[in-house]
Amino acid sequence: MATTSTIKSPAPAKTTPRPANPEPNRNCALCPRLAAFRATNRAQKPDWFNAPVPSFGDRNGRVVIIGLAPGLQGANRTGRPFTGDYAGDLLYATLIEYGFAKGVYQARPDDGMTLVDCQIANAVRCVPPQNKPLPAEIANCRPFLISTIDNMPRLEAIVVLGRIAHETTVKALGLRASTVPFAHGAVYAAGRFRLYDSYHCSRYNTNTGVLTAEMFRSVFAKVRGDLA
Repeated sequence: MATTSTIKSPAPAKTTPRPANPEPNRNCALCPRLAAFRATNRAQKPDWFNAPVPSFGDRNGRVVIIGLAPGLQGANRTGRPFTGDYAGDLLYATLIEYGFAKGVYQARPDDGMTLVDCQIANAVRCVPPQNKPLPAEIANCRPFLISTIDNMPRLEAIVVLGRIAHETTVKALGLRASTVPFAHGAVYAAGRFRLYDSYHCSRYNTNTGVLTAEMFRSVFAKVRGDLA
């Protein structure tokens, strides 16, 4: 059951810096553990992207989708969010279904697929070992998330995939966490934005039944209906 809470125009946290560029540089050293993991991956797989994965899509769009972090053999390999692993299969099929993407998704960055009225970003831009970023790494990358939001002048809808993406986005927006608890299908109003919660579209979640394709589609159906 979707939950709606209304929050009075909260300001983003004043203590969090705002970089002018919403993307870290290729050799970002803010997180030593992630930088070391990246260096190891570059040595082992020199033909992979192996760098902070930039956001993908339309910065003038009304929707931003925020995932957790690049997958080792997915976005870390291809250089495009959610491209090359199962999560991308479900996400991009859903975006195409609801008119937020066009073309054919072929799990590679040169497949010609484009996003429509939306952008995809990750809470953490570099691949973490075991797909588990540390709290300090999430905090280090939050300024880039804030800058991504700041650099979308027409933004209305923020779709977060998973609890960690939800929590860091709540902090990026300067919201009180207790007023916006994570719950699949929840919708929260926050100033000029609406925040939509979804379980992450990972293979683990779909294999275990935590998330079904219909549950996932329902989130984007709600976003589409609210934007229309």
